[in-house]
Amino acid sequence: MTLAVQAVDFAYEDGSPVLKHVSMDFTAHSVIGVVGANGCGKSTLFKLLLGLYRPRHGNVLWQGQPLTYAKKSLFEYRQRVTLVFQEPDQQIFYTDVFDDIAFSLRNLRVNEAEIERRVSDALSLVDGQNLINQPVHALSYGQKKRVAIAGALVLDSSYLLLDEPTAGLDPIGTRQMKSLIETFASLGKHVVMSSHDIDLIYELCDYVYVMADGAVVSAGNPETIFLDKVAMENIGLEQPWLVKMHQTLGIPLFRSEQEMYNQASVIQ
Repeated sequence: MTLAVQAVDFAYEDGSPVLKHVSMDFTAHSVIGVVGANGCGKSTLFKLLLGLYRPRHGNVLWQGQPLTYAKKSLFEYRQRVTLVFQEPDQQIFYTDVFDDIAFSLRNLRVNEAEIERRVSDALSLVDGQNLINQPVHALSYGQKKRVAIAGALVLDSSYLLLDEPTAGLDPIGTRQMKSLIETFASLGKHVVMSSHDIDLIYELCDYVYVMADGAVVSAGNPETIFLDKVAMENIGLEQPWLVKMHQTLGIPLFRSEQEMYNQASVIQ
């Protein structure tokens, strides 16, 4: 299943341009990162991808065709492309975990036995089986994030859009989120994420789009993108710490901390 945006322009009611002739293809890679300074248009892009906004010009392309905004078409589309907002409370509406995750399946009139299986499977993917009967008010911020993601995964979507997936998480929660993203990608799905955590983007993504002032200013594999120190500084972004070490100390260029430690063990 293919997803892309083609020459998209978008502006809010006051006419201020937010996205300027943006084209991106999310099909050829498993984990795609979208990075840029605050206000560059990342969150607006995600809302366009979900069909919450319509482009002023250009198209969101689904299966090679412009997205259709009729209610039934969007309903079907959002079973294949799901968005997890930065703040989990924006999409958790029920008082207990099971009913919240089951909500979309009940809207689809899935039978209860199948709902129980799929809710259990979704929680297993986010390592949240122990949360299934918990009241939402008793959950930590990180647990709420996992429940919100399980609510997206329960639909067996092809594309998972993650807006700042590690924001507000402690180191343990961040590691769990990394593992979840890797698991989802290993199932043949696509993850598209925006994040200010440049180290996360560098480690997990196999393709990166860089945005500035509502436009795509560069795109490519993480090594190519983040090795360009001047370009990163010009748009207000830091380089990943592993890239900094490579350029400053002359050590090999590693993609993850674990890869670096593994290589050090081999040398010793």
